[in-house]
Amino acid sequence: MQTLTSYVQGRWHTGTGASVALHNPTTEAQLATASSGGIDFKGVLEHARSKGGPALRALTFAQRGELLDKLSKAIHAHRDELIELSIQNAGTPRSDAKFDIDGAIGTLAFYGRLGAELGARTFLYDGPGVQLGRTARFWGEHVLVPRLGAAVHINAFNFPAWNMMEKVACALLAGTPVIEKPGTPTALVAWRIAELTIASGALPEGAFQFIAGSVGDLLEHLTSQDCLAFTGSSGTAAKLRGHTNLVRHNVRVNFEADSLNAAVFAPDLEAGSDAFNLFVANVALDMTQKTGQKCTAVRRVFVPKERVDELTAEIVAAANAVKLGDPSDAAVRMGPLASADQFRDVRAGIERLAKHAKLATGGAASIREKGYFVAPTVFVASDARNAAFHAEEVFGPCATILPYSGDAREAAELVGLGGGSLVTSVYSNDTAFLEAAALGIGPWSGRVWLGSDKMAEQSLAPGMVLPQMIHGGPGRAGGGEELGGLRGLSFYLQRVALQGFKGVIAPESFVASKAAAPSA
Repeated sequence: MQTLTSYVQGRWHTGTGASVALHNPTTEAQLATASSGGIDFKGVLEHARSKGGPALRALTFAQRGELLDKLSKAIHAHRDELIELSIQNAGTPRSDAKFDIDGAIGTLAFYGRLGAELGARTFLYDGPGVQLGRTARFWGEHVLVPRLGAAVHINAFNFPAWNMMEKVACALLAGTPVIEKPGTPTALVAWRIAELTIASGALPEGAFQFIAGSVGDLLEHLTSQDCLAFTGSSGTAAKLRGHTNLVRHNVRVNFEADSLNAAVFAPDLEAGSDAFNLFVANVALDMTQKTGQKCTAVRRVFVPKERVDELTAEIVAAANAVKLGDPSDAAVRMGPLASADQFRDVRAGIERLAKHAKLATGGAASIREKGYFVAPTVFVASDARNAAFHAEEVFGPCATILPYSGDAREAAELVGLGGGSLVTSVYSNDTAFLEAAALGIGPWSGRVWLGSDKMAEQSLAPGMVLPQMIHGGPGRAGGGEELGGLRGLSFYLQRVALQGFKGVIAPESFVASKAAAPSA
């Protein structure tokens, strides 16, 4: 059995005191233990600020990008090993494990290339300059410069590789040292990546630290130059948002939380069309990929009321065609839930929804004697405005079909009842419907994915998070955003207004390169 250690203050630390057990969710066998007892968390922050920060800030964007590229290659060299660990500890079939591991590798590589494009500079211009005086001699520019603190990243259990490395990539490229805390139930994968990160020698001392277990009193020592990025439940996010020390020092925070994502089917789509088939395939994929444990998975499926029976039959057939079982079997496409807690919570959530809707397939019953298995579950509701479907996310292979009139404006209104989503997908070949839905849904969703016949062959599923586009959403979804190319760096940089002689502060004078950062 493995003991997960923490990498802090330049050394590996074995935790003391009580530990948390990690299990194989297929067999329920214990795999490892994790504890952060005995760590000097104030010292961890000071190490990052005094060692990692200055070392990173001394490098150009191009040099930081080289570090990320080296780290990406170091992880890729152990890809098969990490996939096997994911199968064991997260209960993911090989295809889902690759989804996580390759996402981490690819995101690091993307930001490595972005660093190369930014070149030999250490700060970014933010938008065009502006004349402030009677002539252009008195000039203003906004620039983004590295902050002087550390970034604390509290990551979710569902993507132990990708979720950690998407934050790492943006922070390190911005020049900010990181302290990583993975979701404990699946931390075996994250811990092994931490080992590979340190062994690679890619990063300067203090740029990367890793905590296996609780963060203890770490948040008590954050100051105004530090930042916190959290991915997890909205309940935990709410507690963190009100943390006394974070409020006192106005610590910069970014949250990605629960999300009742939606899929909207327009009335114009004909059965058998490319967009029709794409809708069915994507809904089924979102329900079953990672056993529905994706922050971008669809939970609410809006269908014109006269086509509910038709679409229910199609979705149920597609979901039930996915083979469920031991994820070590190459033929299996859906494994167990990640932990006993997840198993309990998902079954309880399914039972609550069953009080408000008709069960079309699946249910809360355990389907194997051992392991945390539930079947793909589809509900059909009669009232799309019932608050039960817009109040709670069942974080598993569960979705509810909700009837609507077929009007794009009503669809947007219903999507908004969820209080904010990471992604909403809309399927139609009617340009007017797509436009009305996108603009109506936009205020409620971080990303609006528009599916049609013309893009079906080349599209990636709406649940796929791409480093080029922002990941985040308003309201219930946390109110923050990550990634989005250069936008992902803004959280770690300070926007400063420079005012003075244009010949000194304008891009052509201040630096040789004219690469620009986005407004954020």
